Amino acid sequence: MSFEEIHKTYWQRVFRLCMGYVNDRDWAKDIAQETFITVWQQLPKFKNESSIGTWIFRIASNHCLRQLEKDKRMMKTALPAQIEEKPPPDIEDKVQFLYKCISELPETDRIIISLELEDIDQAEISNIVGLSESNIRVKIHRIKEKLTEKFKHYEH
Repeated sequence: MSFEEIHKTYWQRVFRLCMGYVNDRDWAKDIAQETFITVWQQLPKFKNESSIGTWIFRIASNHCLRQLEKDKRMMKTALPAQIEEKPPPDIEDKVQFLYKCISELPETDRIIISLELEDIDQAEISNIVGLSESNIRVKIHRIKEKLTEKFKHYEH
């Protein structure tokens, strides 16, 4: 598979995965771009030991985790009110709320539910995250329960 095909096939999925981590469109785009730079650089070394998707999602997850670690070390300041970011009008309120809820989950739960939302096979999620399939199933069930509970409060 050529890099162009890989990029076309996986860009949106990687972007949504990054959104689940950082809940910020620009930041998620930056991390997704960094992911594909790494994919492009490392593609000749890819050994087909896992599926290309598993490999790409692992790279994306690692980039997300590194960015979150960097962010924790940086001082945070609020944007002045006059330039405060307004949510893009093309994203529904519920989708934004979902990304917000996902971004509040522990790191492992974020990656698991983001991959689940991308219809990634649970065995593949297990390989990406490094947990057993049965543990992944239990975690997905619990994460969905947490998100459902948050949505009950959102709608009232």
